[in-house]
Amino acid sequence: MSVLNVELGERSYPIHIAQGLLGNAELIKSFIKGQQVMVVSNETVAPLYLDILLQSLSGLQVYTHILPDGEEYKNLEVLDGIFDALLKVPCDRQTTMIALGGGVVGDITGFAAACYQRGVPFVQIPTTLLAQVDSSVGGKTAVNHPRGKNMIGAFYQPRCVIADITTLNTLDDRQLSAGLAEVIKYGLIRDLNFFIWLEKNIDRLRQREPQLLAEAILRSCANKAEVVAEDELEGGARALLNLGHTFGHAIEAGMGYGKWLHGEAVAIGMLMAADLSRRSGWINRQDVDRIAVLLEHAGLPVEPPTELDVERYLQLMMVDKKVKDGRIRLVLLKEIGKAFVSDDYDADLLRQTLASRSLF
Repeated sequence: MSVLNVELGERSYPIHIAQGLLGNAELIKSFIKGQQVMVVSNETVAPLYLDILLQSLSGLQVYTHILPDGEEYKNLEVLDGIFDALLKVPCDRQTTMIALGGGVVGDITGFAAACYQRGVPFVQIPTTLLAQVDSSVGGKTAVNHPRGKNMIGAFYQPRCVIADITTLNTLDDRQLSAGLAEVIKYGLIRDLNFFIWLEKNIDRLRQREPQLLAEAILRSCANKAEVVAEDELEGGARALLNLGHTFGHAIEAGMGYGKWLHGEAVAIGMLMAADLSRRSGWINRQDVDRIAVLLEHAGLPVEPPTELDVERYLQLMMVDKKVKDGRIRLVLLKEIGKAFVSDDYDADLLRQTLASRSLF
C-alpha cells in the first residue's frame, strides 16, 4: 500500500492507495470518529461496493443514502435530500460521513459534511479514476448551479482518502478516459517527466494494467498534495490545477450537465488553453499537436462542440471563480510542464481560439 500525506497542519490527512482497501476494516474504522456513520453513494456504485464497505463497518451504527447517478444531480435539491436523511435518524455531530463513489458523490457529500451542524467528519472513498487522482484530494466540495459549475461550495478537508484501485475494474472505458484527462493535466502544469511517462504508457493505462494505474494515481496525488499543501484555499499556485477547467466548465454548463463528462470537457479545455498559448507565442504548434495526440490516445475528444458560439462561451466563462474585476483569468502554458495564471492575453486571440473548430 502506498500512503501519501496532504500536509495542512492540524487538517493534514493521508491518502491510501492499494488494491482491496474496501475490505480493510481496521484501516477504515481507524478514521471513524463516533459510532454513527452515514454512507452516501449512488445507484451505480452501491450495488457493486456498498456491501463490502458495510461489512468493514460492522459493529457501528451505519445508515445509507443513495443518490441518482450523474452530474446533473449535483445540485441543491439533491443536497437537501442528504440533509433530510441525516436529520431523520437523527445523526449527531460525531457522525462520520463516507463518500463512496465518483466525483459527484464526493463533492456533494463533502459539502453536506461541511454544512451539517456546522461540520462533521467525512471520509473519501473514490471509486473512479478521476475522483482518485483529483476531486477526492484537496477539500474542494460543491454543488452546481444552472448558471455555473461548482459555484456553491466550501473548502472542507476529509479525514482521509482511501483509493481502492480494484474499483477501477468495473469502470467503463469512457469514465476511465475521463479520469486520464486529469492525470495528463498534472504532466502539463508541473511535471514534464510524468507527461513523457504518460506518452510511453497511455495505451497500457487504458488496458488497466494494475501496476501502471497505481503509479499514475500515486504520481497524480503526489503532485496535487504538494500544490494543496502550498495553497489550500486557492489564493495562488493551486489555481494552476484548473488548467482547461474554465473552458471545460463552460462546455459542461452550456451543453447541459451530464452531456459531456467532466474529464472530456477538461480535455477540450486543456487543448483550448494550449491553442491560446500557441497563438500568444508561448508554445509552438508541435507542442499543441503533442498534447492533442496524447489526449486522443487516452480516448478523449479533441474537437470542441459545435453548438456553442464565441459569445456563449464568453458568457459562461465569466461565471468562474478565477474571474477578477470583470476579467477572465486563465491557466496557460509557457511550455509543457510549466503553467501560469494570467489575464494578460490578447482578447482577440481568445476569440480566435473559441471560434476554432480544429485545434490541431
